[in-house]
Amino acid sequence: MPPWNLLDLDTALRACWAADTCSPDDITHIAWTPDNPAWGHCDITALIVHDLFGGDLVVGDVHQDGDPQGYHWWNRLPSGVELDLTREQFVRGEVVSGARVVTRPPGPLPRRWEEYLLLRARVTERLGPLPEPA
Repeated sequence: MPPWNLLDLDTALRACWAADTCSPDDITHIAWTPDNPAWGHCDITALIVHDLFGGDLVVGDVHQDGDPQGYHWWNRLPSGVELDLTREQFVRGEVVSGARVVTRPPGPLPRRWEEYLLLRARVTERLGPLPEPA
C-alpha cells in the first residue's frame, strides 16, 4: 500500500467532488457548483479521511442566523490534530458548534452509501487502492 499524505489526499478529493457526490439535502437548499466544491461533501470526505488515517469522526451543528441548517463532519486524527477538509464550504456566515465524537456505523452507511462509494472510487483512481473502512 502506498504511503498516504494529507496533501495528496486533499488534492484528490478536491478533484473528485462533484454534484453527484454532494449531499442531496444540501442540493435542495443551495446547488453544488465548482466555485464551492466542498459544499455538501463533509460527511463522506470525513469517512474517507477516516479510512486512511483512522482517529475520530467529529460532528457539529450548523446554524445560520440562529437557525439550524444541519450538521458538519470532520476528523480528529490519532495525534489529536483536528482536520476539516471541507470547512471552506461555509461562505454565508454559517456557524458550527456543539462538536461531538460519533461512532462510525458498521457496514454500509444508512444514508449516502452510493455517494461515498462513488467518491471513494474516484479517489482510488487518483491515489491507488485505499484501505478498507475501519
